[in-house]
Amino acid sequence: MFDLAGRHVVISGAGGGIGRALVRLFLDVGARVTACDREAALLHGLGQAETTVFELTDRAATRDALAAIIARSGTPAAVIANAGFSRAELMDDTTPEAFDSEIAVNLTGTYNFVAPVLQPMIAAGGGSIVLVSSVNGLAHFGNPAYSAAKAGLNAFARALAVEHGRHGIRANAICPGSVRTPAWDHRLEKRPDLLEEVEKHYPLGRIVTPEEVAHTALFLASPLSSGITGVSLAVDGGLTAGNRRFVAEILGG
Repeated sequence: MFDLAGRHVVISGAGGGIGRALVRLFLDVGARVTACDREAALLHGLGQAETTVFELTDRAATRDALAAIIARSGTPAAVIANAGFSRAELMDDTTPEAFDSEIAVNLTGTYNFVAPVLQPMIAAGGGSIVLVSSVNGLAHFGNPAYSAAKAGLNAFARALAVEHGRHGIRANAICPGSVRTPAWDHRLEKRPDLLEEVEKHYPLGRIVTPEEVAHTALFLASPLSSGITGVSLAVDGGLTAGNRRFVAEILGG
C-alpha cells in the first residue's frame, strides 16, 4: 500500500523515542532502513536496520557518513530528519552558548544531514524528505532557541519543495506537539504529575504517541502523499487548533 518495500530509508535520531517508532514502522512496511544516531549504544535493538554513528553538528563527518551509506545501501527513496534536542526552556535559560548549541543540533544539523543526499536523490529521479519539526515552530510554547530552529526547519522544507519539486523532490515538515519520549524525563523528575497537567491543554485530552508521529512520516514518505509538498503538518492532538483549557475553564464549555 505504501510502496516502500525494498526501498532505502535513512533516519536520523533513530535511537530516541520517535526515532525507534520510525525505524520499527518503516521496517514493518518492508523498507530497508539505515538508522543513524550520535552514539552506538543508542542504536541497540533496532532489528534488521543498518546502523551508522556520526555527530550531526560535524559537517564533514556527516557528509562522509552519508556518502558511505549511499555507497553501501544505495540512494535513499526517503530521508527522515528526526534528530533534535532542547534544554533551554525559557528566555532566561537561553544563554548564547545554549542558543548556539540548539540551533546547531536542530537546524544546522538537519541541513548537514539533508544536503549530502539531495543531489544523489535528484540524480535517482527524486524522493521524499521529511523533517521532524515541532509545534514550537508554529507558535510559542517555550524553548526559544529550539523554537527558532524548528521554525527554520519549516522554512527549509518549503525551500526544498519549491526549488527542487521539478526534480522529483518532495519535502514536508511534521510538527508534533508534546510526545512522551525520554526528552520529558528531566521535567518529570521535578514534577511527576506534569503530563496530567499538559494533557488538559490538548483538544483530544491527551498527547500524541511516537507511533502517531511515525505514521505521519510514513504517509509523507510514501506515494500516498504524492501531491503534498512544502507543508508543515501539525500532529499535535489539536493543540494549534485552539486552547481547550481556555474554553473549558474560562468559558465553561
